[in-house]
Amino acid sequence: MSLRKFNENDIILNTLKTHPRCEFFIFNGQIYYNNKSAQSGSFTSDVLHVPTGHISLYEVNVDRDELIYPFITKQSSNAAFRTVSSTTYSSDFVYGDVMSSSYPMSASIVREYMDVAGQRNTGVNADTGATYNSDPVYRHFYALKNRLDFYGHRSLHYKVSSSYGDKSTQTVNLISVPSIFYGSAIKPGTLSLKWYVTGSLAAELQDTKRNGELIEVSGSNIGSVAGVALYEEGFLLLTGSWALSGDSIALINGSSTGYNPKWIFFGAGANDGVGVTTTSTSYSSASFSLSFQGTNNIESMTMFAHAKKGEVNFSNNPTYYDYGQSLLEASSSQIYEENSSRTIKNTVSSSFSDYEAPFERQVYISRVAIYDENKNLIGIATISNPILKKEDQDLTFKLKLDI
Repeated sequence: MSLRKFNENDIILNTLKTHPRCEFFIFNGQIYYNNKSAQSGSFTSDVLHVPTGHISLYEVNVDRDELIYPFITKQSSNAAFRTVSSTTYSSDFVYGDVMSSSYPMSASIVREYMDVAGQRNTGVNADTGATYNSDPVYRHFYALKNRLDFYGHRSLHYKVSSSYGDKSTQTVNLISVPSIFYGSAIKPGTLSLKWYVTGSLAAELQDTKRNGELIEVSGSNIGSVAGVALYEEGFLLLTGSWALSGDSIALINGSSTGYNPKWIFFGAGANDGVGVTTTSTSYSSASFSLSFQGTNNIESMTMFAHAKKGEVNFSNNPTYYDYGQSLLEASSSQIYEENSSRTIKNTVSSSFSDYEAPFERQVYISRVAIYDENKNLIGIATISNPILKKEDQDLTFKLKLDI
């Protein structure tokens, strides 16, 4: 084995930017991700073990009913899951009890319908009798208020309060997209939200300006902004409250009252508890489509390993030497000496039968190993077919690693 150091020009670092496409279709309380349905097996109806429209964070693909699960036994070390508080650990468990969790974890889009986004819980001061605002009802909206104002330089439609209205007093439809679906950011200009009624397209939103404004491109109010998109954070805030059609559909959890299709009702049934059992049968006439492209930055390292003339012409493979030769010259409690007169196997082929071509140093390279500065093995590149390296040849192996 011969070690060679990479020179400055032998290592090239690149960033590969990809834009994978994601599409969610919501119908009758079910979410379908990229038009995929549950994959059934011989022993379970879903070998991925996650609901339809979800992605498995552990990429579980097991065709059996029961899965392994994590567990911790209460011992003197006081080890526990992070979700178990110290009070619960002390009061609810005795030594020897088993605390268990479950696999797999999954992710999907989530819709939150905030009918009065500015409403806060109120309290009364015991001393003065004055009424004051306490915790906000819709915490996720309040957590995004500073971020919305921060993006006000992109468009005034982002700001919580502007000439276009006050989101604190509007009904807000918040759709959350986990980052596992889009990577580092949603690609501007690729968002599309479609509202269907009985299978026919009622209206569509797109971010045609690529500044986060969700503009109606098809429907009853073309050109109007119905909401904004936070590309980096994966949130869509819809405030459009105009009627898209004259249909009457029950779209609010716990109410059978019919409403005209509006953007504030977009995505009803996306992990928000809305369904036929919580509204009425008219709900099944609504369906929704959300599609976009994400942005993934893949760091790529390209390395050039050189085998120059007169170098890399020795092998540790036992077949490198003629068969039958003794490995040792002498061996005792005080000496270990290898046979210095062993001859190398001549692997040069001849075009003539019963004729051995003149000896030449040559080896077959089958692997290229990569070591760190402390000579620790960190990677091996295996070549599909060994490459012949003659003593008078220069070879360069191109190795590529995606990080």
